[in-house]
Amino acid sequence: MAAVLTPEVRVFPDLEALSRAAASGVAAALRSAVETRGSCAVALAGGRTPRRVYEVLAESHGTEVRWDRVHIFWGDERYVPPDDPQSNYRLAREALLDRVPIPAANVHRMPTERSSPASAARRYEALLRRHLGPRPRFDLVLLGLGADGHVASVFPGSPAVAEERRWVIAVEAPAGPRRRLTLTLPTINRAARVFIIVAGPQKAAALARALMGPVDPWRHPASAVRPVDGSLVWWTDEAAAARLPGRHRHEGTPAGGAARRRGP
Repeated sequence: MAAVLTPEVRVFPDLEALSRAAASGVAAALRSAVETRGSCAVALAGGRTPRRVYEVLAESHGTEVRWDRVHIFWGDERYVPPDDPQSNYRLAREALLDRVPIPAANVHRMPTERSSPASAARRYEALLRRHLGPRPRFDLVLLGLGADGHVASVFPGSPAVAEERRWVIAVEAPAGPRRRLTLTLPTINRAARVFIIVAGPQKAAALARALMGPVDPWRHPASAVRPVDGSLVWWTDEAAAARLPGRHRHEGTPAGGAARRRGP
């Protein structure tokens, strides 16, 4: 039986220190996949917190990665045009993709220009099957964490929580833009690595519940992110980690940066 590994929690003083360490971790994961398999498949997160990670990845690690061997996908997307300010694709393009030498053919955005989100979800799942094979296994999935405990666009109480067969589905979010596409929890949990990036005091309760509470995907989807045969790292700043006891805080960062251990 596959093993579910214990997550690691890395705590940094602020968003800048967190972003620099996480960008170093992402670069190392991309290099490792390329060196091991010859290519890398990564699903990017949207939202404000990962933006600085993408900027640092381009600024400080852009020449370290064989971008011609990296294929970019998305964990979720708002159902808006790709140039819309709310688009996760646009955020990643501006912060990262336009600033590194990645071939356009290696960038696989979610198709939000179709009339039917359900049709778009089926189309994107078919694309993933062509690239990943019969079993979805990303080399790296990047996620943020919502204050309500959602990850990607899997929200509390959503039918997406119960989906076990599909890789990608169309969902309705509780706040706008309401129409979205998202990877499902089983797809996320088959990844080789999952990095969840969390910052700010408004995320403290959600982070504590994800790490210390029971696994309850209906009320707190983040608690169900438990990669099978993969690793999970939570990258967080002090403000978001304020409710974690010492045993949940770990020292260490690929960048040799400012992560700190707190006593119990």
